[in-house]
Amino acid sequence: MKKILVTGGAGFIGSHLCEKLLNDGHEVICLDNYFTGSKKNVIHLLSHPYFELVRHDVTMPYFVEVDEIYNLACPASPIHYQYNPIKTIKTSVMGAINMLGLAKRIRARILQASTSEIYGNPIVHPQTEAYWGNVNPIGLRSCYDEGKRCAESLFVNYHQQNDVSIKIIRIFNTYGPHMHPRDGRVISNFIIQALRNEDLTIYGSGEQTRSFQYVDDLIEAMTRMMNTRKEFTGPVNIGNPVEFTIKELAEQVIKLTGSRSKLIYQPLPQDDPTQRQPDISLARKELNGWEPKIYLEEGLLKTIDYFKQLLNL
Repeated sequence: MKKILVTGGAGFIGSHLCEKLLNDGHEVICLDNYFTGSKKNVIHLLSHPYFELVRHDVTMPYFVEVDEIYNLACPASPIHYQYNPIKTIKTSVMGAINMLGLAKRIRARILQASTSEIYGNPIVHPQTEAYWGNVNPIGLRSCYDEGKRCAESLFVNYHQQNDVSIKIIRIFNTYGPHMHPRDGRVISNFIIQALRNEDLTIYGSGEQTRSFQYVDDLIEAMTRMMNTRKEFTGPVNIGNPVEFTIKELAEQVIKLTGSRSKLIYQPLPQDDPTQRQPDISLARKELNGWEPKIYLEEGLLKTIDYFKQLLNL
């Protein structure tokens, strides 16, 4: 049994990670300030004897004795991270500094949940970990993009200067139960609009592509990454390399929900990438043959069922 700290543990991804770690026989401390996370996501875990829920903001130091740290704390959808961009940067940068300082003091291994957003609007397809990205440093998305890029730099520097055992993953589009219903992400938007028989809003032409990863596949990769050999620090792309256009996704959601919704089109937001596709060759090599196993239709059906319950439909 390990004692493990998960920052952002009441969020969409964090709540699934906490459940997985408990099921694997570990003790879990879940840290969250509930800006985008929710107690509802972990309420079913509160009765578990090895689960502890703590309300705390990672921009402030936190002291605890643990074996491993998963640093997930940060709003991850454009609506949420643009709501308070200064707070977003503080969470990424100061949160990384505080968690890395903790890991250094107690000699814990620490994993950084970075993002495909560090590639910006890529001009290389698919994106490998060696690609440096195409990021607007002063755009609407920069508070998130540059905050995560700085956090990666901090992780590498703590590793090189202080021998902190680090792991860095870059998460591509992920979906599934516990998504925030108003996070502005395309899958949650489409599902809720479809369930309400409202028009599905497509930004741009709908021909821009995304690769969608179901949350269970991501969680499996995260725990495998944490347990890789110390010399392998990453970063490593974690995502689904199968691309779909936004229009194809919308049509799939309408079909699976049996909705009467139509498609409407709005202008594309500033710096919104036209293509995002991970090269996961490194993940396949280093994570014991890991690759996504849940196809889009299967994952969408599970996510639709979750939102039906959430909306009491």
